[in-house]
Amino acid sequence: MTLKIKRILVAIGDPWHVPPGQLRKAAQLAKAAGAHLELCHAIHPDRAHAVAPARDRMQRLAALKVLAGQDLRSCVAIDYPPQEAIMRRAQAIRADLVIAATATRSFGKRLLLRNTDWELIRHCPCPLLLVKTPGGYRKPGIVAAVDPFHARDKSGKLDAKLLAAATGLAQLLRGRAHAFHAHLPLVATLPGAMGQPVALTLPPDAEDLHRANIRKVFDKLAARGGIAPARRHLRMGDVPSQIEAVLRTTRAGIVVMGAVSRSRLERLFIGSTAEHVLDRLPCDVLIIKP
Repeated sequence: MTLKIKRILVAIGDPWHVPPGQLRKAAQLAKAAGAHLELCHAIHPDRAHAVAPARDRMQRLAALKVLAGQDLRSCVAIDYPPQEAIMRRAQAIRADLVIAATATRSFGKRLLLRNTDWELIRHCPCPLLLVKTPGGYRKPGIVAAVDPFHARDKSGKLDAKLLAAATGLAQLLRGRAHAFHAHLPLVATLPGAMGQPVALTLPPDAEDLHRANIRKVFDKLAARGGIAPARRHLRMGDVPSQIEAVLRTTRAGIVVMGAVSRSRLERLFIGSTAEHVLDRLPCDVLIIKP
């Protein structure tokens, strides 16, 4: 399984205020992959008066020096809501990658603006790169956050796609691919008479055996994905805090995450995890679905 990027759709939220990293990274990926670029801005059908200025501005963006030499076009999609307009355009051009920009936001604003971001995460028909940081990629670490026990992906195929995306991006950007997994300590409890958890006495080596088993499965998965032992990061603890530490030590430019959502509870969980990554870590995020 290899990463193939031939058509990239760049979702422009506000043509007059485009985060500098979004265009710079789109150009870098397109050049490395030999891909066609399309800059797309969605505008409400009721705002007919704004279509001509938006088209003019999009053409000016396409002429920027950072995009010089690229095979690209710009478009204004008269469609609503914006996230669905972007998804429809991605399907129309058969995009292999959608690049959107996000930013650290306060909790209150995050609730107000969550819909566009999370609808793209859940329903984008191809991989979605959420750009958070300015500047370009400089031989970055690409960290695939895998789930070797398939708690959220019963088939286990998603992990293979995450590792393939990480190794493919690392090759394009002359970086290094890493694999990451965090697990919680082994805790054994039974419900007490009043429903409260009652801890069980575990053998002294139970935790070591538990971790050794996880390590075995994780190493097998990472080896299959072509990740060298020195770039396999198995941590004990919660995902947000542990991945933050790993991304810093690997000088990661992108973390590759999976999104599996079949119920409202899962959607909330995925949104919460992604929010922690987007808000707390100095890193872009590539979202892959099965």
